[in-house]
Amino acid sequence: MRTRPLYNIAAVLARVGVGVVFMAHGWQKIEAGVTATSRSFDDLGVPLPTAAAVYSAFVELLGGAALIAGLGLPVTGALLFLDMAGAFVFVHATEGLFLVDGAAVENGFELVLVLGMASLLFAAGGGGRLTLDQWIARKRLKGADDEGEDDAKSFVESLRQAETKPIAKPARKPPSPRHEKTPPPGSPGTETGAKNAGTEDDTLVAGRRKPAKRRRPNGGTAPENTDTNPV
Repeated sequence: MRTRPLYNIAAVLARVGVGVVFMAHGWQKIEAGVTATSRSFDDLGVPLPTAAAVYSAFVELLGGAALIAGLGLPVTGALLFLDMAGAFVFVHATEGLFLVDGAAVENGFELVLVLGMASLLFAAGGGGRLTLDQWIARKRLKGADDEGEDDAKSFVESLRQAETKPIAKPARKPPSPRHEKTPPPGSPGTETGAKNAGTEDDTLVAGRRKPAKRRRPNGGTAPENTDTNPV
């Protein structure tokens, strides 16, 4: 039963070994020249030899470096697998398994088969955790967690401020003046008012009331002398 650290170390070693082989073949094509490589592909019957020469040279060189670093492994592994699949179909499939059989160079497909399957394994996630892809993923996850914590802290702080902030009471409207109701007819107030109104009307129409006569001791009445100056 494998342990995770041992598996990660083995994956790094496999990526370095396969990547070095790819870089060596890519550099060999670039050093020979794209034109010479395209002529060689044309002689081997590869379709679109110039495009195939450019693709294989740069994908093998840059893809091998990406394998070693563990950068973009799904894409890198897929591109290298397609490169080896093309080499297998158009060049090596009819030449047998072995590259060299005794003293004769057979140019078989054993190398492209191994490199292609290893590339496919790396593309499927077999590159381990000691890669740049995993480092970038951890950085992004950490940044997302920090951002989430900041949002949560700001939300909690806003709730605390809302709880501690005093609630403003709405201003009371001034009481509207009450209109005095007219008392219904027949109430005591209306009778008094009617009497007073009648007295004032009588005074205004008939003039001032005459002074009352003073009673004499024997029961008679004598008019009061309102004149202060005796004759």
